[in-house]
Amino acid sequence: MSDATSRTATKRAAPSHDDARFSVPPTSIHRVEADGVQVFYRAAGEANRPVVLLLHGFPASSFMFRELIPRPANDYRVIAPDLPGFGFTEVPPERKYSYSFDGLAFTIDAFTQALKIDRYAIYVFDYGAPTGFRLAMTHPDRVTAIVSQNGNAYEEGLGEAWGTDAKVLGCAHGRK
Repeated sequence: MSDATSRTATKRAAPSHDDARFSVPPTSIHRVEADGVQVFYRAAGEANRPVVLLLHGFPASSFMFRELIPRPANDYRVIAPDLPGFGFTEVPPERKYSYSFDGLAFTIDAFTQALKIDRYAIYVFDYGAPTGFRLAMTHPDRVTAIVSQNGNAYEEGLGEAWGTDAKVLGCAHGRK
């Protein structure tokens, strides 16, 4: 390389902090009523972007995604609800909520409808997996992709340690 070429290459302007490529979209928090439950959720990204729904595991909440939510939000609308029984989602006692994967999936389905989301990719983790898989089985036309991290997709994967919990969650005796 000549000195002229070398100097030209080093004269490139450094990206400014105002450059959109380097901006981090803000994450906002909301609540919406769905299935008689006040669902708390975090969201980032523009409303007209493709949606990625983040479903957390046990014993976590949408807080586990606090670092992830803004990262894809320049290209996607990223939404992370707290599942009923976790985080800031409130289930009124008179609701007599069924804390099962079927119940969680029904509520999250109602949540997507309350937000008027008709197509979305799901990122599922741990307990979020059986919930998200139920959404995909119920509405295969709505789920555009599934990303699973440590997501259990079969009853045997729960193992003996879950015992009574598996029955309560609707995973035993042929209910998947």
